[in-house]
Amino acid sequence: MLFRSQIPMLYRTFAAASIAASASAFTPGAAPVHTSAIARKSTSPVMQQLGMPPVGTQSYTGGVVPTGGGAAVDSSILVQGGSLRTWSYRSPMVEQVQVILSTDGRPLDADIELWHGPDNTPCKMRVYVENGQLRPFSAVVETPRGPNTIAIRNIGQIEFPIAANVVADNVDSPSADCLSASATIQGGALRTYPFDPSVDSVEVLLRTDGRPLNARIELLQGPNNNKQVIELYAEDGNDRQFFAILETPGAGNVIRIINTAPVEFPMTAAVVPNSINEDMVSNAVLGGDVVFGGDLGW
Repeated sequence: MLFRSQIPMLYRTFAAASIAASASAFTPGAAPVHTSAIARKSTSPVMQQLGMPPVGTQSYTGGVVPTGGGAAVDSSILVQGGSLRTWSYRSPMVEQVQVILSTDGRPLDADIELWHGPDNTPCKMRVYVENGQLRPFSAVVETPRGPNTIAIRNIGQIEFPIAANVVADNVDSPSADCLSASATIQGGALRTYPFDPSVDSVEVLLRTDGRPLNARIELLQGPNNNKQVIELYAEDGNDRQFFAILETPGAGNVIRIINTAPVEFPMTAAVVPNSINEDMVSNAVLGGDVVFGGDLGW
């Protein structure tokens, strides 16, 4: 039984709670909060009126999932232009993660950094892709001795968002041909690797004997026509080797690797085909692509 003097106080309490719940529900830019059907059934009418979460359940914040196929795209996070997203791994069992970046056909320009402790960035790279849908970026980052954090910053304009995903399971690994095929690139030197039009993707593996790794990887399709550029730095090229799979659709693809370190810091590079298009025969090119050399069909 309530006394008459307690009724105004109770009314003010319920009114303040209702106003606060309504304000939080209609805050501009706030992400929607979703709960399961079981959680809704266990919520009392009073808690629903006040906007309180059900007892014993945990809600999650819903985000925008980019459209596309593949399991990696389903768990991707949309990174708007000029924003930063991080993925943290506290377990020391996670020794490598795979970073996948893509767009809906627009250019891709991003900074990827590995944070290992305060003010320690043992690996970082700058990635540019002309078409993030035709040539998505996929690379493996070594993360030994946790905890580690992967930071992805979209340094493009606000009109060019990217879909980013970082996974720690089912990480790509170099093939036996890639591990066996390695060539030394001295500091300041470069090496080019042309590929047949039937090659759809290639594997790139860079490492050193423990010295720092500084390299620039370019995917060219025509004279000085950069389709993809990766500027890489790693403080230890043996402990944190670089491995990536680059998509090479069409004809006239050339991988150019430049050792941007001084002459005292050589590195070994291995670039081999990863997937072959069986429909592309040796004496014809589908789609009417230009083939350099002019000896096609002879």
